[in-house]
Amino acid sequence: MATALQVAVIGECMVELQKSGELFKQTFGGDTLNSALYLARLTHKQGVITRYLTGLGQDPFSQQMLESWQAEGINTDHVLIAEKHLPGMYLIETSEEGERRFFYWRDNSAAKFWLNAQTAERTQQLLNQQQYLYLSGISLAILPEAARQLLFTLLATARQSGAKVIFDNNYRPALWPSVKAAQQAYQQMLSLTDIAFLTFDDEQLLYGDQQESQSIARAQQHGVEEIIIKRGAKPCYIIIHDQQFEVAANKVAQVIDTTAAGDSFSAGYLACRILGGSPEEAARTGHLLAGTVIQHRGAIIPREAMPIIELNNIKGI
Repeated sequence: MATALQVAVIGECMVELQKSGELFKQTFGGDTLNSALYLARLTHKQGVITRYLTGLGQDPFSQQMLESWQAEGINTDHVLIAEKHLPGMYLIETSEEGERRFFYWRDNSAAKFWLNAQTAERTQQLLNQQQYLYLSGISLAILPEAARQLLFTLLATARQSGAKVIFDNNYRPALWPSVKAAQQAYQQMLSLTDIAFLTFDDEQLLYGDQQESQSIARAQQHGVEEIIIKRGAKPCYIIIHDQQFEVAANKVAQVIDTTAAGDSFSAGYLACRILGGSPEEAARTGHLLAGTVIQHRGAIIPREAMPIIELNNIKGI
């Protein structure tokens, strides 16, 4: 019997408040959690194990999060429970055009403390057993510097054990003490990355890039083998060594809410690739899922609203 593919996703899930008139709808969300959940939905039937690594508290919100992740087929065995901390919270305000503004309360969230000297050995053992490790710029930003450097060490060791590292740039300036600090962390991260999802808008913010080719060259200089440039409604670019592909996004009649558009694209792309799909097939899968997600409010769409996506052959990349 073939060994199950395992994907560990690292990051933070927060309490999400979505403004609706005079009221607020409360759900849960976070960039890597969104990706983990959609990845689990797409690959659970094929036997892929998707686990989430983060920190939560002992409060009712944290318990609800755990139960909701487990109901989606996400493995939560290695979620750290921090007794003195609570999950972060964010508010989304959405314009008539579907664009969003975010307001965060996360400075002391439990996810900031999931990795430390006491948990490092156990975490290393787990990471070494994974085929894929997925994290984002936000996963890096929320950690104290010492924990971030520890994470880089663990990722490097896991790669030596055969794990592939997937990084989604998701740059949020407010989470970093300075642009220089973010650039240094991203450069360290890229040198440990096998597959990079780069949103060009974020590359422009972080580095001042004028063209996608600058973002591509930087990632290649750090040794990234597979680069996906996410460009919203425009075609995405995929660069693998000296090959380049361009795949158009699906046309959507009405955009309701762009929350988790990039997160769901990454999940769709990765699900297809780890199950043996080509880069073009993976991009089409990502576009199909993202195009469905943006026609609903909130980060996580109902399970019954998921598009029909057939992923059958487990081969891996």
